Amino acid sequence: MTTLVIETATAACSVALLDGAVVRASAHEIVGRGHAERLVPMIGEVLAAADTSRADLILVDCGPGSFTGIRVGLAAARALALAWQVEVAGFSALALIAATAPGDEIGVAITGGHGEVFVQRFALAPLTAITAMRSLPPAEAGVEISDDLVLGSGALALVEARGHGHAEERFPNAADAILLPAGLAGLPPTPLYGRPPDAALPR
Repeated sequence: MTTLVIETATAACSVALLDGAVVRASAHEIVGRGHAERLVPMIGEVLAAADTSRADLILVDCGPGSFTGIRVGLAAARALALAWQVEVAGFSALALIAATAPGDEIGVAITGGHGEVFVQRFALAPLTAITAMRSLPPAEAGVEISDDLVLGSGALALVEARGHGHAEERFPNAADAILLPAGLAGLPPTPLYGRPPDAALPR
């Protein structure tokens, strides 16, 4: 069974076509805020590279991360699922980064809004969330995440705020979804914003 993976929750944009335990084709770029312009062409490029026009399942990053990026990815996933008449499932950007980590446990931090970072800790054998996802200022996040090594786009801010440890900037990559256990690759395809939106509808 082939799976199209879409990842747009951070400054990176990536797409992969998985065939069981094999990555048939993938693409990963740092686009900043350019997900809306780059995602659909990237999907076309990956499908063409894999010599196919569709997939049997769609897996999409639900967040946390950029509100706009998350919505772009989910909208594309739902549109393709409707066109291909296939199921769509979700995963977390934090879990995807954790899946690439060494060791027994890892802390992940992704840049959020208003100077905060999204953080979560994971056990790695097997990959399991230890704490709930939270959006915190870097100083508070440094108390929450005690791991010496912290991965993610918000790792440096966290490590600098707590004054010790090692940070490695790492962005989610759709091809790494092949490392996710079934329990973390079958979330409802709905946004994991991690905090309230900046704008609210008028009362």
